[in-house]
Amino acid sequence: MKKISSTAVIELALDLATSLNTKDRFDRLLDTVRKTITCDAVALLSFHGDVLKPIALQGLSRDTLGRRFYVEEHPRFLALCQSKSPIRFAADSPLPDPYDGLLIDRAGDLPVHSCMGLPLYYDDKLLGLLTIDSLTPHDFEDIEVRILEVISAIAAATLNTAFLLDQLESRADHSQRVVAELTEEAWKRDGGELIGESPIMLQLKQELDIVASSDFNILIYGETGVGKELVARTLHQKSLRQHGPMVYVNCAALPENLIESELFGHVKGAFTGADRNRAGKFSLADGGTLFLDEIGELPFGAQSKILRAIQSNEIQPVGQDNVEEVDVRIVAATNRDLKEEVGEGRFRADLYHRLSVYPIRVPRLYERVGDVQLLAGYFVEQTRRKLGIPQLKITEQAVVHLTQYNWPGNVRELEHVVSRATLKARARQRDKAIISIDKVDCGTLNAVGVELPIELIAESGFSSITEQHVNLNLKVETESFQKQLISRILKEEEGNWAAAARRLSTDRANLNRIAKSLNIKVVKSVV
Repeated sequence: MKKISSTAVIELALDLATSLNTKDRFDRLLDTVRKTITCDAVALLSFHGDVLKPIALQGLSRDTLGRRFYVEEHPRFLALCQSKSPIRFAADSPLPDPYDGLLIDRAGDLPVHSCMGLPLYYDDKLLGLLTIDSLTPHDFEDIEVRILEVISAIAAATLNTAFLLDQLESRADHSQRVVAELTEEAWKRDGGELIGESPIMLQLKQELDIVASSDFNILIYGETGVGKELVARTLHQKSLRQHGPMVYVNCAALPENLIESELFGHVKGAFTGADRNRAGKFSLADGGTLFLDEIGELPFGAQSKILRAIQSNEIQPVGQDNVEEVDVRIVAATNRDLKEEVGEGRFRADLYHRLSVYPIRVPRLYERVGDVQLLAGYFVEQTRRKLGIPQLKITEQAVVHLTQYNWPGNVRELEHVVSRATLKARARQRDKAIISIDKVDCGTLNAVGVELPIELIAESGFSSITEQHVNLNLKVETESFQKQLISRILKEEEGNWAAAARRLSTDRANLNRIAKSLNIKVVKSVV
């Protein structure tokens, strides 16, 4: 056996450094070991508590890879696992060889031969063994112990690197599957299907099918409560990014002084309170979809920062000098008329054009002829499951009552009405096996889109209006009534929008939206 030079060991390390993946790394390890040490068989085994598992081998039959060697049953393996340094077994050692009958070049039992093993430790933890066999007796006796220790260290580092990479790949794969599962679950939980068979909804679904597979930025617009977020989720699910994350951002809720940090992230020490690095929404959405809800509420100054990220696909976390590339599809939503906002200087024209590559309008509920009944059925079943009601149905009279209403609060308002009606119906019919939602459970639905007390309906003159104008245009009369009622309540509340909203049992944002569409303004003067 010739002496192994330090050059050969260096070449061993360099050769391993060029390996690209786990299998390649193991094959290179065995190749270079055989180049460094003349032998007939070499095997790499990983250690798992009390079992050794072959993960790469040369010179041994392929079926060896399928074997699992229990350490206690193999004295040579036991000796190696209990040793901290390489062991060269004597040529005439009485200990049985675990590879008897497994060498490719030798049928039957092994004759007297050379055998040694190198325990592979990393941070004092046994990772596995490297075994080397030669059919020539005394073949390994001239190899210096220090050389074997270096080879052991290199092999252990190779095995440890492979294990770490496998763990990282496994975790990445697990994380990807978790993201996909969570996205899918959220999609289903929040309403995974666009319910509706009206012509205008069929047209919307067709548009989504057309644009979903592209990477175009999408602007979804429509009134509050029409289902813009569901449309965004549907786009994501139908896209090529469906297994990536979908990250939601409510632009209206972003504190102005933290917008940049929320969207692009920050590094530790970037500002007071930044005690650690934090990824922004763009980074979290990398490879997926970023849903910017209420984009029209974004302050003008912050709009330029979003524009830069969309244009260059690059972000710069607060406090960091370097930029980072991101692969994000932008889906934005608004209940504002962004064209009007651009004209009035409240929204950047360049950002508007970047976002609205393919604008999608979500129709109002009263435009969706025939869909109210379908949606009512969907919400009835959803509420039944939430409340644990064995059987729940909605009567024909209740459906007619719902379909005759113009739903200014759209699908969200319908959902709330059905939820309230279910609670009322259950309270009325506690002893019944089948709970029926009737017209009385839905309450009085008025033109403002809220359920008002009887006394307020009487004082508003609603009943007399409906009696006197049965044959007139419903939309015109509805808007006229809305304008009269809201104007009067605002006047009585001295222009206080919050107080007026409370009297009308609606939220302030919805009341502002309706008032704006009816051109109702509150002008306060200083005397």
